[in-house]
Amino acid sequence: MNKLIPVIALSAVALAGCSAAPATPDDDLIHVVASTSVYGDLVSTIGGDRVEVTSLISDASVDPHSFEASARDQLAISEADLIVENGGGYDPFVDTLLTAAGSTAPVITAVDVSGLDGAGQEGFNEHVWYSFAATEKVVGAVADQLGQLDPDHADEYTANADALGSAIADLLTRAEGLGVTGDVAVTEPVPGYLLQAAGLTNVTPADFTEAIEEGNDVPPLALQETLALFTGDKVLLLAYNSQTASPETERVRQAAEDAGIPVVDFTETLPAGADYVSWMTSNLDALATALGR
Repeated sequence: MNKLIPVIALSAVALAGCSAAPATPDDDLIHVVASTSVYGDLVSTIGGDRVEVTSLISDASVDPHSFEASARDQLAISEADLIVENGGGYDPFVDTLLTAAGSTAPVITAVDVSGLDGAGQEGFNEHVWYSFAATEKVVGAVADQLGQLDPDHADEYTANADALGSAIADLLTRAEGLGVTGDVAVTEPVPGYLLQAAGLTNVTPADFTEAIEEGNDVPPLALQETLALFTGDKVLLLAYNSQTASPETERVRQAAEDAGIPVVDFTETLPAGADYVSWMTSNLDALATALGR
């Protein structure tokens, strides 16, 4: 199921103040707003010092489910030349802010350009930034749009995107080269595409992961079925989303640790000081270590 991040309504005053036609600052930069630091980093890598990027969700210690849009976010959207969102129900606050701002800036929606099967449909895993192939497509879309906004430097954006795309392709090659097959458990489907690329299959009951994603109580049977995965060598590891911990996920983690099953932590946004490539490299390092590769 798609993840919905609640949006706290902005004050009427703040909305009214941003409802006029957007006014872009006169500083010769392309102003970009990204829904998360993942997309913000991609844009910064491609645009370099010709772009100014605002990432609405940027703290890896924050649960994205509890994101609250602010008047500052509204102002950033109203001044943006370009918006990059995930889509697929993951960051609906962006569309709320766009409507309130009356923005006509172009919007790149990662789910729409991902090329993944079933994109946007019920049951689709919307965490497309964990798909290296999809992220390459987002990189290409960003470079194209920056080139349209700033034709004089289009070649520069393309060259930066090509270099980034090559690094991301190397990540996919490494994932596929781990040479493993087997079942794994997850607390949420966040790293699903990376796990698939490595040859791993998620066997966690859907009722468990859906409840965790939506912030709902886990059905007792789903919890028991999930805990049972850590007996009898049924799974190779547990992929744990450390940004959305709950009593149920902590219980699952403890069961894995008690059974001597490796736990690999994943996050939804960039850790402090990391960029996309270094972050995913660290994820692959941790995965390889857990699998003994």
